[in-house]
Amino acid sequence: MNERQKRFVDFYIQTGNASEAARMAGYSKNIANRIGAENLSKPVIRAEINSRLGELKTQRTADTQEILEHLTSVVRGELTEEVVTNSGKKITAKVNQRDRLKAAEMLLKVNGAFREQVDVKVDSSTLFVETLEKIWSKEYGKTTD
Repeated sequence: MNERQKRFVDFYIQTGNASEAARMAGYSKNIANRIGAENLSKPVIRAEINSRLGELKTQRTADTQEILEHLTSVVRGELTEEVVTNSGKKITAKVNQRDRLKAAEMLLKVNGAFREQVDVKVDSSTLFVETLEKIWSKEYGKTTD
């Protein structure tokens, strides 16, 4: 990839517009539309754009560890938020109790504390007979009485 193509990739990621990116990268205004479309059709340029967009997405998206750490800091009351009082004054206060409890509940769910346990008892002989009856009726069109 040449230097102008690299600039095209940079500007395309910024603008999302191939023609504008081509003009900004230094291509002639008269052929920017054609060059922009041509550049997007080149596999090496398309791969670079996709790779860079993937990196940006990863940087903007919180991972599981980051979310767990945030919830933990909420539960512990380490975070503060800006609150507007009745008089209109802005103050900094710790996260309220309701939000701390909700964060604690979410952490407990993630850690499996709220798993439902269901006891299921199956009479295998009855299940076996019912299964045979279904097979019998499908194959021979008969039911047992």
